[in-house]
Amino acid sequence: QVQLVESGGGLVQPGGSLRLSCAASGNIVNINTMEWYRQAPGKKRDLVATISSGGITNYADSVSGRFTISRDGAKNAVILQMNSLKPEDAAVYYCYAEIMGRAGIYYNYWGQGTQVTVSS
Repeated sequence: QVQLVESGGGLVQPGGSLRLSCAASGNIVNINTMEWYRQAPGKKRDLVATISSGGITNYADSVSGRFTISRDGAKNAVILQMNSLKPEDAAVYYCYAEIMGRAGIYYNYWGQGTQVTVSS
């Protein structure tokens, strides 16, 4: 069974940094797009950053220049390096991936979510 496991969330002061990791495991043939979303209380889930299988990245305007998304192919992982964190960045962060299993078809998978708190 394919699953995504996230780590790296926690409490950080404004201006600080956190590194989120999301590793896919299971019978994986290929991984296409990998993304990070976030959802704050009372808000909808918003796309934060995207990285394609070819390494093309896109960012939400609110995080551009501060966050960096990358892939670790050897570990089937997607990384989100978050710098210059602001209180408005506080949210539950979810990773997402399009993964092909042994059936030969891509399916969408979500991580369990990891809490990021930005506070003095």
